[in-house]
Amino acid sequence: MLADLRQSISDWIFRANVPETPPVTLVQRRIFILPTRQGYVFAFTLVLLLLASINYTLSLGFVLTFLLASMAGVAMLHTWRNLAHLRLRPGRCDPVFAGETAHFGVTLETPSLTRFSIAVRRRGEEPVYADIVVGEPAGLALPCATTRRGRLRCGRLEVFTRYPVGLFHAWSYVEFDLAVVVYPRPDPLAGNPPSLAHGDSEEGIPIPGDEEFNMLRAYRPGDAPKLIAWKALARGRGMLTKEFSASASSELWLDWQDAPGASVEARLSALAHWVLQAEEYGQGYGLRLPGHSIAPDRGDVHRARCLEALALFEEPQ
Repeated sequence: MLADLRQSISDWIFRANVPETPPVTLVQRRIFILPTRQGYVFAFTLVLLLLASINYTLSLGFVLTFLLASMAGVAMLHTWRNLAHLRLRPGRCDPVFAGETAHFGVTLETPSLTRFSIAVRRRGEEPVYADIVVGEPAGLALPCATTRRGRLRCGRLEVFTRYPVGLFHAWSYVEFDLAVVVYPRPDPLAGNPPSLAHGDSEEGIPIPGDEEFNMLRAYRPGDAPKLIAWKALARGRGMLTKEFSASASSELWLDWQDAPGASVEARLSALAHWVLQAEEYGQGYGLRLPGHSIAPDRGDVHRARCLEALALFEEPQ
């Protein structure tokens, strides 16, 4: 609870315009710096050294104390400079299926000087580190586990560094409009798409089935004995297996009403599986959802459009 309160106060103090227009440059007023835990221990040690030097009038003690203090000041400058004028841009955010790991892409560039040990992280997640070289933009992918379909937003990003000695923590906040579309998890138990012809075209496309003989293929361990082409074996052609197919319409409608399942999520998972199956068969297919439909087509763009419609579906009230 205390950590949440601290984070809320930090968000209020370091708030930024949301979303920010890329590219974002970390200028001086955007960078904040404080000692780390090791930095506070180091400062406490310097105070003890100073008190001991004063109490015992130790000239070498004064030299050591001020030498270490000056080194800490130089380290603070280098920590701040390692982050200053760094440029950030949003990267790719490819869609994933529920249960897979999504990645939010961020690209970092440096106009001058090589930056070492630059870290980027989402709230509550582990940071991702990179060294940034002049003229070589570094792309970072921030992982995020997904559990349900929909649009998953990245939220605020923290860019920080503790280079070179870890005594100071310099950081800045950036918030782009990064989001990943999470598709419903396909349900393999939904089986193949309905083979009834709902389209206008009568052209058939062979799909796996058991209606008509399609071809002979090489035998694979585990094939049923009844499927083995014994006549071909007797003729000396080797072990071959019969493969049958069923005929499906070249245009297929994947309808919400035909999807098995009692819940909304179960039906969406079945439809997602049917979309993948229809695309695999090379079959033109359309999608019908309550209040929305997508005309039959095929290809990666059409597949992504159908899966996105399933991911963002909201049941009418």
